[in-house]
Amino acid sequence: MSFIKLGLNSNILKAIEEQGYTKPTLIQEQAIPKILEKKDLLAAAQTGTGKTAAFTLPLLEFMSSKSHKKEQKAYIKALILVPTRELALQVFENIQSYSKYLHLKTAVIFGGVGINPQKASLRKGVDIVIATPGRLIDHMSQNTIDLSRVDFLVLDEADRMLDMGFIHDIKRVVSKVPSQRQTLLFSATFSDEIKKLSNSFLTNPQTVEVARSNTLSEQVSQAVHYVTKEKKKNLLAFLIHTQEWNQVLVFTRTKHGANRLSEFLNKSNISSLAIHGNKSQGARTTALKDFKAKKIRVLVATDIAARGIDIELLPHVINYELPNVPEDYVHRIGRTGRAGNIGEALSLVCDEEAQFLEDIEKLTKTTIPVRDIEGFTISSLKKPMKTSNAKNKSTKRNSSKTNERRAKPSSNKRVKNSDKKDFKKEIDEFINNRKEQPSKRNSNRKITGNYRKGLGSKSK
Repeated sequence: MSFIKLGLNSNILKAIEEQGYTKPTLIQEQAIPKILEKKDLLAAAQTGTGKTAAFTLPLLEFMSSKSHKKEQKAYIKALILVPTRELALQVFENIQSYSKYLHLKTAVIFGGVGINPQKASLRKGVDIVIATPGRLIDHMSQNTIDLSRVDFLVLDEADRMLDMGFIHDIKRVVSKVPSQRQTLLFSATFSDEIKKLSNSFLTNPQTVEVARSNTLSEQVSQAVHYVTKEKKKNLLAFLIHTQEWNQVLVFTRTKHGANRLSEFLNKSNISSLAIHGNKSQGARTTALKDFKAKKIRVLVATDIAARGIDIELLPHVINYELPNVPEDYVHRIGRTGRAGNIGEALSLVCDEEAQFLEDIEKLTKTTIPVRDIEGFTISSLKKPMKTSNAKNKSTKRNSSKTNERRAKPSSNKRVKNSDKKDFKKEIDEFINNRKEQPSKRNSNRKITGNYRKGLGSKSK
C-alpha cells in the first residue's frame, strides 16, 4: 500500500516524500484509515514502528481540510500529551516536517525551560500543542492556555506516562477538553492499567495491535557479554575503539553513573556527553543535537530518555547496566533498528544483574547469545542468593540474639554456688557505694546527659 491510497492530500504527501517515506509501516497502514473515519483509537505497537506519523498525518489531514480565514487567529485544535521533553521535541520536529506545506502553527511546551516564551507563543495562536503533563498543568493554573475548543486529544506513550505517575495530571487535563472530541491513545503495551485508562477516556474505540507486547524488532541483533563490574568501562572503551563505532547510545541506571561513565570515556579519547533528568533542558537539547550530527561518538543516557531519542540510522545501543524493569530493555534497544534499518544491541552483564537478564529473557521469550572477548569477559555469572525481607529481618533478629548470647552467659549453663555468692556480694557492694556517694551519682547523670546530647564523650 502507498500513502496515496490512505487518502492524504498532496501537500502532506509531498512533505513525507521529502522525508524519504515510500510506503506506510504496518501501524500507519492500520491506524490512519480508522482515525480518518473519526473513530477513537487504542493502538499498540513495538517501539520504532512509526507511531508518531500514524497519528499526526491524519490529524494534519483533518485540520488542513478545514476552511479558515488567514486573518483569523488560530486556536488549539489538537493536544498531544507525551511523557518526556525529548519525546515532545521529537514529535514537534516530526509535525514541523510533515506540515511543511500547510498553514498550521505548532507549539511545544515542557518544563526545564522558561515559561514566558511559551506563553508568548500561545498568545499568538497555535493549531497544535505538544506538551508534557506537568508544564501543561502550570499553563492551565495560570490561565495561559485555552483547551475549550480541542477537537483531537492524543495520549502518546501512555504506558510511560502512567509509570511516571502522571495519571492525576492526565485526568485533570481531560476534564478541561470538550467531551465531544476524538481521542487517540498510543502505547507500547496493552497492560491492564492502559485498558482501564482507555475505558475512562475513549468512546467505543477501535483497536490496533500490530505486534505482541514486548516483541523485539527482528532488525536488531542482540548479544550479551558476561563481565565483572570493575571491567565494564574498560570493555566498553575497548569495543568502541576496536570496532570503530562512531555513534553509540549507552544506557546506565543512574544519573551519577551516566556522568561518571561519560567522564571516563572522554578521558579515553572517546567524545561523550551525558543526558538525564538533572541536566538543564539546554544541555539535553545540545547533547542530543550533537549526537545526531555525529559531533560526539557516545551519548550516555538514563531511561528517562529511552523513548525520546529518534535517530533513524542509529547503529548501536549498549546496555552498560541492565534495567531492573524488563520492559525498559525493550524500549532501550528499540532506539536502534528503526524504520526498517538494522541495528545492534549489546549488554554488559555482571553477577549482580543475572536476575535482571533472566527476567528480560522471560519477558521477551528469547535467549540472548553470549559473546566472549579474551581478557575482558568471564565464562559465567554467579547469581546472587535471593533473600526476602522477612528472611532478612529474621536473620537480623537471630543475629542480634546470637550476639546477646555471646555477650552473656547462657542460662542453660550451670553456675557454681560459689560464683553466685561472689556475684551477689559484688552487687550489694555496688549499691552501698552508690548510697554513700550521691554527688558522684549526680555527676554521672550530668555526664550521661551531655553524652546523649553529643556534647562530649561518655566517661566513668
